[in-house]
Order: sequence, then C-alpha cells, then structure tokens
Amino acid sequence: MSISRRGMLFGTSSVGALACLFGVTNVNAKMIIGSSANDRQTITKMIKTLYPHERFPDGPYQRTTDDVIGKGNADPAKTLMMRDGLADLRKASFDSLNFREATNYLKEIEGSAFFSHVRGTSVVTLYNDKEVWDLLGYEGASYEKGGYVNRGFNDLNWLPEPRITEHPDHANFFTATQNKLAELKQTNTNK
Repeated sequence: MSISRRGMLFGTSSVGALACLFGVTNVNAKMIIGSSANDRQTITKMIKTLYPHERFPDGPYQRTTDDVIGKGNADPAKTLMMRDGLADLRKASFDSLNFREATNYLKEIEGSAFFSHVRGTSVVTLYNDKEVWDLLGYEGASYEKGGYVNRGFNDLNWLPEPRITEHPDHANFFTATQNKLAELKQTNTNK
C-alpha cells in the first residue's frame, strides 16, 4: 500500500486538528507516577521505615507522601525515576516486608536517585509538619517571638541544678596563671 504525499499531509493535519480540538497537548498528556492507592501505600511505608515514630499518626506521613509524589513528578526525568523506583519496590515485594527486612532492602538501594529523592524530600517535609512539631514538643521558630532567652531558654526542669562552686584544683591553676601573666606584664613595662 502506497501513501501519497497528499494523504500523508491530510493524515498528519487531521491528527493535529483533533489534538487541538480535544485539548491534548504536552502539558495535558503529562504522566503522573505514584498517585495510585498502591503506589501511595508503598511510598508511605518507605517513609515510615526511614523515619519510624510510633507516636506519629498517619496524617504527617501521608502529607509527606503527597510532597514526595508532587516533587517526583515535577519534570519528565524525575517522573521516570519515580516510575523505575516504584517498579523496583514492587519487584522486591516491599509492601509485604517486615520492618527489619524493609530496612535492609532500603540499605541496599540507598545510592539510587529514587532513594535520595524520597529521603531528601521526606526529612524536610515530615519534620516541618506542624502536627509533628506538636508531637515532638517543638514550639517552632522563636525569632518573631523575641528569641529564646526570655522564652524558656533555661526551663529545663528535668536536669539537676548545675554546680556553681569552682573545683579547688582549677582555682589554683587559674590563680597561678593570672600571677604569671601579671609578672610578664610587669617585666615588659620595666623594659
């Protein structure tokens, strides 16, 4: 079957017209990886394995998963990295691994771009979550509230009071050093 030049031009222009008609562009045809329920569950388990906290509810981990997925789909290269990383997790049956096995598996892939992406995004997003701050007892930044000096800088009531007295050996050492310095100053001024 031979295709004429006219047929070829008509075919390509028809496809272009249909794409414009239905709004199919490069932006609309963007591939998004990690948005399925299974992928989200796998990424959440990976984050929980990397940053395990028994007291943390699922909310901060799920918000962190959303950020990992969002940043992982920021450009086509990262999208492919996410696709390959999730495929590797599925091949290893990561969802069915216990904590120790999952940790060992993550140690094996820690040099990969996917691991670096999940770890790097998670450490910032998870520990910058206001709910996590409350759970950890962190009050947040203090600069806009006047700093820490007048806001409980010295409110450690769980530590014993510090010893104020000076050790006798240290006192003798510092006194001897001060006497030697005074002698050196006197000698220099006499010259």
